[in-house]
Amino acid sequence: MISRGRIRPSKASSLMGMIVGGVFVVIGLTVISSFGWFGVFWTLMALGITIGHAVNFFGKRGISSWEVEMQPPEQRAPHRESAVDFETKLRRLERLKAEGLITEEEYHRKRAEILAEKW
Repeated sequence: MISRGRIRPSKASSLMGMIVGGVFVVIGLTVISSFGWFGVFWTLMALGITIGHAVNFFGKRGISSWEVEMQPPEQRAPHRESAVDFETKLRRLERLKAEGLITEEEYHRKRAEILAEKW
């Protein structure tokens, strides 16, 4: 069963967006308002941004910016490494030792881990 989750911006991000949006509203009302329809559009967009971030900052639910689908762990595909057979794991480990990328001690420890896994 897949469940859906919603992610919203952090409080700090919402506070910054609210402050910047407020600055743009002030700029829209004082400077850009003389630009006609563009000034009205600018001010309304800045007001919308400010209100959206204020809802996220002050509200408990807020407005999500992402929606994710989550699967329970038992329904997830097995990790790729666990699907690799023991022979392949041991051959990789042997190659790492032969190339000098791991020490003899690391080799024996990891080999014991691989052999201790359920066959």
